[in-house]
Amino acid sequence: MLQDVLNELTCGDDARAERSIQRIVEFGEIAIPEILRLTRSESADVRWWAIRVLAASPHARTEDLLPLLGDSAPEVRAAVALALSEHPNEVVVPALIHALADEDSLTASLAGNALVKIGSPSVAGLLEVMKEAQMPVRILALRALAQIRDHRAIPTLMKVMSEESAVLQYWAQEGLERLGLDMVYIKP
Repeated sequence: MLQDVLNELTCGDDARAERSIQRIVEFGEIAIPEILRLTRSESADVRWWAIRVLAASPHARTEDLLPLLGDSAPEVRAAVALALSEHPNEVVVPALIHALADEDSLTASLAGNALVKIGSPSVAGLLEVMKEAQMPVRILALRALAQIRDHRAIPTLMKVMSEESAVLQYWAQEGLERLGLDMVYIKP
């Protein structure tokens, strides 16, 4: 019975909760409304486990995960960003771009990973971020651009090579190498 397995998920014992995930997923689409109900729990731990199930379920919809990216608990936002990388969909690009500036560095980093999984549809937004964002966000955006390997990023990668930040230079060089442009850049 689904309710018995959901009780295992929310029992407070991480090992039991983890074991229940596959059993919940096996219930298929019928379990999704109950899992979504758990994402509205007052307990951040219950919300986290519900998102963990959504990440594992092929029946989870991006539209259900997207609003959860604004959760008050950083661990829940991080779980959502990770779940979105398991269910990549270009409709979440703007929200993930915004999440690159999350106060929680894990959430921000996982949002960058999800943008990489989405790939080319993320590039335009990431290029915009490179023009105006603060340094930590620019680093995550450039890392994503380097991993996506889209030729539209070449001018930005080249421009960043002349900046003072060693981290930005590293990711710019990495991106250029991944694009097959692995030459030595020397300032005149």
